[in-house]
This record gives sequence, C-alpha cells and structure tokens, in this order.
Amino acid sequence: MQDPENVRRALTPQTRGLWLETPSNPLLNLVDLAALATIAREAGAISIADNTFMSPYFQRPFEQGVDIVMHSTTKYLNGHSDVVGGAVITRHQPHADRIGYIVNALGLACSPFDAWLVLRGVKTLGPRMEVHQRNALAVAQALRKHPSVERVYYPGLPDHPHHALAKKQMTGFGGMLSFDVKGGGAQAEKVMTTTRLYAMAESLGGIESLIEHPETMSHASMTAAARQGAGITDKTLRVSVGIEHSDDLIADLLGALDRSQS
Repeated sequence: MQDPENVRRALTPQTRGLWLETPSNPLLNLVDLAALATIAREAGAISIADNTFMSPYFQRPFEQGVDIVMHSTTKYLNGHSDVVGGAVITRHQPHADRIGYIVNALGLACSPFDAWLVLRGVKTLGPRMEVHQRNALAVAQALRKHPSVERVYYPGLPDHPHHALAKKQMTGFGGMLSFDVKGGGAQAEKVMTTTRLYAMAESLGGIESLIEHPETMSHASMTAAARQGAGITDKTLRVSVGIEHSDDLIADLLGALDRSQS
C-alpha cells in the first residue's frame, strides 16, 4: 500500500472498503492517505483509517479525504493505561446513522466511568503527545548510534524512507518506534527482559514506557510467512516511549543493549 498503484490494481468490483493504517504497526511504514482516499472514492468504496498511533494531535485523516477514522481509546486518547475502549468517527451523516445503530444494537457503548476517564485523558492529549514525541526522537537518535542496533524504525529520522510523506501529512512523528537488535531473537529477548524503566507489555500510548517483541507477542497471531512478508523478525522490538525523562529512558535502553551482548 506504500505504492498507491498497488492498491488501485488490487481493487475489484466487490471492494467496498479500504482499510488504512499509517504509520503501520510495528515497523512504522507510512501510506499516502490523500492518494488512497481518492482511489477509494473513485471506486465507490469507503476509506477507513486507524489513527491510533498518531492520535488527532499529530494526524487528521479527515483533512486528507478519509471517510471514517478509528481509534483505540485505550491508547493515546486516554493515555493512562486504565481503559479498554475504541471510537469510530465519520464525517458523513449516513455512516454516522449506521454506526450509531450498530453500536446500540450490539451493546458496544463504553461505561459512563470509562467515558469519563477518556475525556479526562483527552484534556492532556496535546502536552502528552509533545513529550512522547520529544522522547521518542531522542531515544531513536541514541539507538541508531549503538553498535548493537541494526536498524531503527521511526518516521522522525531523516533517513526513514517515508520521512518526507510524514512531514507532509502529519504534524509530528509520535511516540512509537521499533528497532532491530544485532544477533537475532536471543539478544532481542535479553534487551526486552533486562530494561528497568520499560515494562514488558503489548499495549501502547500510556504515560509509562513499554517494550515488546512483536513476533511472539502483539503479532504472534500472524502466520510466520505473513510476518516475514511484513518484515517482522525475531530481532525486532517495539517501544512505546512514555513521558519519563529522556536521559533515564536512553540510559536504561542502552544499558540493556550492552548487557545483551555479554
């Protein structure tokens, strides 16, 4: 999907929706929202974007022509790791009517208290996202200099293959990054299990930093062939960078990398 023409060729008369995730999980690849929304519209299909990684603070797919935006409110919108929920937002009244009917009929609405928690979190979304991004960039820059790191995936780095697109359709680069550890899975596991500030967990978007191994955790339900095709390997670790002090986050992660090679 990084090449819009691939999407155009894949469309069939039965295509009714185009699912977009940018940046992608876990390798932070980007797709052109405006181009793909146009392709979907020309085909009579609905464009749907998962905007969880960037939040509305850093990316607004509606402005790129997308029809429906989805968020895991568990993540950045709430920001405190104490809610499980989601949101579906549309700019078209017929879609809103249909979504509202389905949510009501299936009993998908969140509890009043969970709604209150998310609204509480939204009040600090801006300042939190600024710190997430600042810390993530600092961590990414430190990782790329470490001899035990093979590759860093973060769209805020100038050498990221989609850096120009990130600057075009996003107002920031977010708090998520991934990296490959030299030596493979055994070394990656050592890094993940010996950090002190990064909790080993699959979730993301909270004020605390998390680290996880996509191959055996968040993306374990994919087949091995699918993971290989997506570029997810046993040496890949994904990090949700929190709002702790960047010096502490860098020192902890680099220390774990040093220990992984001993």
